[in-house]
This record gives sequence, structure tokens and C-alpha cells, in this order.
Amino acid sequence: MPARSLFSIALLLISACSSAPVPTSTDSGIIGNVTIGPMCPVVQVGRPCPDKPYQANLTVLLSTDRSTVLRFQTDSNGNYRTFLAPGEYILMPESPGLMPHAAEIPFIVHAHQFTRVDVVYDSGIR
Repeated sequence: MPARSLFSIALLLISACSSAPVPTSTDSGIIGNVTIGPMCPVVQVGRPCPDKPYQANLTVLLSTDRSTVLRFQTDSNGNYRTFLAPGEYILMPESPGLMPHAAEIPFIVHAHQFTRVDVVYDSGIR
């Protein structure tokens, strides 16, 4: 078999193995808001210190093998909406360092629905 044919077959096999299909949809997915808190070192009675919106980078993983499905960024107010096919996923909030930090959130997307997944980052302020 000529080297060119072997190369073409190898390239096709590598492409088939390395690109997982991205589950997408036009009528289902996730919607949510990202906040960060606490924002005050000491919370005092009569002086509210609510969490603030946080623009974050988020990654969606398949729950079965933790492969990356999608990466996206919230808007400046921490809001997002993204399309996903029905299935089980994990939302992984990305952190620029040790802090701020937010935990992974498992979630399920049902057909023809948007699942609400809100994220709260710990600011580390104490």
C-alpha cells in the first residue's frame, strides 16, 4: 500500500478517535447566574453585604467520562444561557487561582427544557 494511502487512513482514524460529538440542541440547555461572596470581612446587623454578580468562565463536562462538551463565559452581570442536548452533565466553574473558588455542580438537562444552575464563588474574604 502506498505511503500516501497509509497516511490518509491514519489521519481519518485519528480524527474519528479524537473528536467527540458535542451534544447541542435548540430548545434545551442550562440557564443561570454566577455570584461571589462574602464581599465584606465582617457582616454587621443593619449593614447588608450581599453577594455580587461575577463574570466567570464555565466548563460543561459529560458526567459519564468527564469529557469537555463546552466552555463559555458569563456576561458581566454573571448571567448565562447555553444550549445543550438532554443528558447528564457537570458544570465546572473555573478559578483563576486558589480563590475565588466554586464547587462542581452535577445537573440534568431534560428535553425541551432549560435547567437552572446557579453558581456561587467563595471569595475567601473572612
